Amino acid sequence: MRTLKTRMVEFPSNSHTTPGYLAQPDDQDRHPAIVVIQEWWGLVPHIKDVAERFAREGFIALAPDLYHGQATTEPDEARKLAMALDRARAVQEITAAARYLQGMNLVQPRQVGVVGWCMGGGLALSTAAHDGDVGAAVAFYGQPLAAGDTARLHVPVLGLYADQDHGISVDAVRAFERELEAHQVPHEIHIFPGADHAFFNDTRPQVYKPDAAQDAWRRTLDWFRRYLV
Repeated sequence: MRTLKTRMVEFPSNSHTTPGYLAQPDDQDRHPAIVVIQEWWGLVPHIKDVAERFAREGFIALAPDLYHGQATTEPDEARKLAMALDRARAVQEITAAARYLQGMNLVQPRQVGVVGWCMGGGLALSTAAHDGDVGAAVAFYGQPLAAGDTARLHVPVLGLYADQDHGISVDAVRAFERELEAHQVPHEIHIFPGADHAFFNDTRPQVYKPDAAQDAWRRTLDWFRRYLV
C-alpha cells in the first residue's frame, strides 16, 4: 500500500489565511492534485479520510477548512454553520487552495480538480464556474447550479446523485443535465437508485449505501484520471 504524508497547512486567501488538511503520496514523483470540499459538518475525520484515500490513489489532496476550526456532528449545528457560511468567500478560499496546490513542485499537471459532498458538492460546481484553472469537477449530491452559472462552466462535470434525496429532486438533476447539454459542457450525471442523500458517507450508517458509494468512488477516480492526468 502506498505510504502517505499528511499535515495541516495554511494558505493565503485575499487578506487572510485558510487552514487545510493536506494528504499526499510519500514520494518525489509528480502527481495530479484535487481540492476536497467538506460537507456541512466541517473538516471532520471523514473528509480527512477521503483526502487520504485520494492520496493512496496517487493524487495530492487538500481539504480546506471553510469553517476555520469549527466542526460538528449535530445536524442543527451543522445547518447553522452552513447558513452562516459566506459562499462567495468559500469559493475564494477553494480557489486559493487550488492555487496553493498549483504552487507545489510535485503537482503536475497545473490544472486542479475539485470534488465536494452535499454543501461541498454545490461549492465544487460554483468554483468550477468561477475559476478557469479548474480542470475537472465532481459533485456528490451537490445543489445544481442556476442556469446562468451553468453557462459559465467550461470544465468536465461529473454529477453523482441519489433518487431518494429529499433535498435535491431527480427533476432538478435532470434539468441541470439539460442545461449542461445545452451549453455543451462535457458531463456525466448518475442517479443511484435506492440511495439517499449522503450515501457516500461511511460514518453515517443510516444513509450509507456501500454499493453506490463504491461505484461513485470508481467513477470519481476515473473522471479525474481522464481529465487531469
